[in-house]
Amino acid sequence: MAIRITGTGSYIPSIIEKNEDFYNHEFLNADGSSINSTNEVIVEKFKAITGIQERRYIKDELLNSDIAFFAAQKAIEDAKIDKESIDYIIVAHNYGDVKHNTEQSDTVPSIASRVKHLLKIENPKCVGYDLLFGCPGWIEGVIQANAFITAGLAKRCLVIGTETLSRVIDKHDRDSMIYSDGAGAVIIEETDEEGGILTHETATFTLDEAHFIYFGETNHPEITDKRRYIKMYGRKIYEFALTNVPLALKTCLEKSGVSIKDVKKILIHQANEKMDEAIVKRFYKLHGMKMPDGVMPMTINTLGNSSVATVPTLYDMILKGELENQQINKGDIIIFASVGAGMNINAIVYQH
Repeated sequence: MAIRITGTGSYIPSIIEKNEDFYNHEFLNADGSSINSTNEVIVEKFKAITGIQERRYIKDELLNSDIAFFAAQKAIEDAKIDKESIDYIIVAHNYGDVKHNTEQSDTVPSIASRVKHLLKIENPKCVGYDLLFGCPGWIEGVIQANAFITAGLAKRCLVIGTETLSRVIDKHDRDSMIYSDGAGAVIIEETDEEGGILTHETATFTLDEAHFIYFGETNHPEITDKRRYIKMYGRKIYEFALTNVPLALKTCLEKSGVSIKDVKKILIHQANEKMDEAIVKRFYKLHGMKMPDGVMPMTINTLGNSSVATVPTLYDMILKGELENQQINKGDIIIFASVGAGMNINAIVYQH
């Protein structure tokens, strides 16, 4: 018996926002001062650091709960299950439903309740709740689903990671170019097969790190409204992640008893191409090895950073053959990993 992912689904928004689309933005420093570079130079430097060439945004009429529903539908269809048999709907997000051109986040009812409503699930014992855990939220949702099933409190769970960061970005902040929208979902249940979730690791660092990612006002000094936007201390996050994530991955792998030589893929949160690459290289260095070619699939260059959605959408795209030169075969050992606001780190060792 094993607790496995039996169905996957994702929603990739249709609107493509290219780097060139930011050439007409007025980027400012955090203190409101001008940046002594042209937008073309700013954008080129941004691409060199993050690897992002374009990102996806949802249409104006859509909400976060809508795209979560779209991804959930696909996962249910992929798993070939009766939706009424789902015991828990766990939805990881960070900002709720934010309507286009509005300032307020809407989280009542929860996104999970809205998804259950849109799925037209009648069973009242199908419990929906939201999980706020920064970018590692979807992985933490999988860990919680695993705990429910292991404890005999559930047989089948739907875990969704969904975010519409385009609704909470400050267009005067260079970091706004990182963020995107998307949703990914999985069905998790106990099966007669072997493998599945082998072990997991989670940590929260708050002594000095709690506010590395936060909600702050616009960089533009002449805008007086009190609307706030997603902000971060990029350098601090980079240094934190490089120090702590490889160690968490190492601990998680050691707990599983699996050799690093047997790891076929590391599906890491698509935060920043250079940072992710540095994390995985350091993880292999801790084992006296070089990072193998192709072990770290990336989607950030075309999809941007959609927070909780990056790992499940990446996983779904590989399984559906939508990522060039990437595949996951039966029995493959993979690692899911993420780092984000909190500051939180987590990882799962999983046998496909």
